[in-house]
Amino acid sequence: MTSAVVFAYHNVGCRCLSVLLAHGVDVKLVVTHRDNPNENIWFDSVQALAELYGIPTITPDDPNTQEVIEQLCALQPDFYFSFYYREMLKRELLAIPPRGALNMHGSLLPQYRGRVPVNWAIIHGETETGSTLHYMTEKPDNGDIVAQQAIPILPNDTAHEVFHKVTVAAEMALNDVLPALLAGTAPAQKQDLSLGGYFGGRKPQDGVIDWAQSAQTIHNLVRAVAPPYPGATTTLLGKPMRILQTLVTRCTVTGETPAFYVKEGRAYAICGSGVLRVVRFELDGVEMSAAEFATQHGAARIEFGN
Repeated sequence: MTSAVVFAYHNVGCRCLSVLLAHGVDVKLVVTHRDNPNENIWFDSVQALAELYGIPTITPDDPNTQEVIEQLCALQPDFYFSFYYREMLKRELLAIPPRGALNMHGSLLPQYRGRVPVNWAIIHGETETGSTLHYMTEKPDNGDIVAQQAIPILPNDTAHEVFHKVTVAAEMALNDVLPALLAGTAPAQKQDLSLGGYFGGRKPQDGVIDWAQSAQTIHNLVRAVAPPYPGATTTLLGKPMRILQTLVTRCTVTGETPAFYVKEGRAYAICGSGVLRVVRFELDGVEMSAAEFATQHGAARIEFGN
């Protein structure tokens, strides 16, 4: 029986671990993360899944310590699999499994290597992304590709919606290639890194809206960071405002200062070019309808930042 140590977290970790178990892989250990109490935990628990199947788990802050290395050496796994595990595995750790270490990444590599690839793809207006299973090296997301599965990004998809599709793509890609991988017959294709770029993580402050940009660009940001992510933010009437959902309209404006207004019971935002319909928003931490806003503050145009 083929054995593995699995490094996993999040929904992709749960679904891909389930695939390995369905194919009879002997998972000797699951390395995962302790949930951060300051993080919005909206996803499934890998640790709970492992415990359900009686698989031992560890949650080291750093998996590259000598203690963990010795523990994994003693297990003698054939493979490592990494499914949305958040720490990089260094050379000494990667050298342990004789049949290699593989990672599932949430993009169509070599595009969007690095952190939060789903969010970055939406910010850049991509119409397609997916999941890629590839061999791991010390450099992030640059090893040979074993399998890929594409999914569409529709014009109004949020990152949350796309992430669920990417999770299914990861499950499909792994399930399809796993028999060949276990048999030692799966092909591996070298990446041409010039065809994609590396992206870093994002912080809540990266969601501040620049209203000088086009309606389409702002719409992409809004849906890329919509809840359960921190959301796109601005200031109106001197109060913090979160824009939770938008739609691009066919309206065009020129020479207008970016502003928020209500018309016929709907809220709108004038952008650097174009107009967004603001479907959902919060003002000072309270979500309200366009009609409620108009009742309290009027329907006339109010410039952002004021």
